[in-house]
Amino acid sequence: MNSPAPECPLCSGTGWKPVADAAAPGERARPRRVTRCDCVLRGRAERLLARARIPARYEHCELGNFDVAFPGAHASLARARLTAEGFVEKYPVESSGLLLVGSVGVGKTHLAVAVMRELMVSKGIACLFWDYRELLKEIQNSYDPSVQTTELGVLRPVFEAEVLVLDELGAVRPTEWVWDTVSLILNTRYNDKRTTIITTNFPDEPEAPVGRLSSAREQAQRAARKETLGDRIGERMRSRLHEMCRKVEMAGNDFRQRVSSASFR
Repeated sequence: MNSPAPECPLCSGTGWKPVADAAAPGERARPRRVTRCDCVLRGRAERLLARARIPARYEHCELGNFDVAFPGAHASLARARLTAEGFVEKYPVESSGLLLVGSVGVGKTHLAVAVMRELMVSKGIACLFWDYRELLKEIQNSYDPSVQTTELGVLRPVFEAEVLVLDELGAVRPTEWVWDTVSLILNTRYNDKRTTIITTNFPDEPEAPVGRLSSAREQAQRAARKETLGDRIGERMRSRLHEMCRKVEMAGNDFRQRVSSASFR
């Protein structure tokens, strides 16, 4: 048999704690009003964290352990953390999202998860994490008649989350269906004025111009060109992201390679 949870000493189990008004010098302050107790806020934060879908690999991620002081760290990482801290501090007064852009392993997902964790713990904001590839796969699976869920059942929480983290945008090769789905998600959240935090490994640049290539040299140049965010989600949706989010550039070496090499020293 489980023993009952200990009663909170601040609120005696009521969920409300007294707040003392300021008193004149020499007088004892008397509690005249109440506010939500810390135990209630902790309980809400725990429930929000449990429903946020943060992958186990990133459960440890916090703003405080986002390392920007290691040898050779790029200055953009410190700027990115300052931007993230400012975003949390000002939310929801400043509710424009964040577009974290950088190469693989610079800490984009860590920072995105750290922001959503801080919003849930310190402000009680409901947040939701989705890997872009997994989300598209989940939507496709909903078309299977043998599956109990529906497309709307998958998308409704994505549409309605107060803050959505969409990780690795552009990681799936574009098709008409992918473009339509991305457009639906981003436009719905934009129209509903909901905050979206996005990470991407693709440079935030326009898509390649469409046209007939006139020479073998131009063909070779195009083949060697690195794909951009515009290529992967379309120029119209890339423009929409700029309306929804503040861009944060992050540069540096792959964190995972740095940790791996350090383990052999």
